[in-house]
Amino acid sequence: MGIVAISGQAASGKTTVARELANRLNYRFVSAGELFRKIAIQRGISLLELHRIAETDFSIDKAVDEETIKEARKGNVVIEGHLAAWILRDVADVRIYLKADIKARSQRLSARDGKSIEDALREIKAREESNRRRYLPSMALI
Repeated sequence: MGIVAISGQAASGKTTVARELANRLNYRFVSAGELFRKIAIQRGISLLELHRIAETDFSIDKAVDEETIKEARKGNVVIEGHLAAWILRDVADVRIYLKADIKARSQRLSARDGKSIEDALREIKAREESNRRRYLPSMALI
């Protein structure tokens, strides 16, 4: 029952690495980011707006975390997410953290989403600031 958790910075390549690893291991792939994006779509709002709402509505992150843990317990899975390595610290067999410089991450996001590098840079900075506000209080509990 293998469980691999891949965490990292926004646009650092978490999803790319996780998908490839899952493919090579013949494991399932689960994206906490996709779970979060589905909530935004269901609510009819942008990803950045959901980030802002989640800064005060902790039920959003809690629902994503619970689903992440549920998927991990099924085994044979590679799970990626900003905090997957911390959320799954008690169940993951391997935990990986990806980091890249802001220029490379902006270029990745720009290419992936078809936006300018400047817009991608602004989005990464906004997401990271929102994540910081959301995660720092809960990280103190870990």
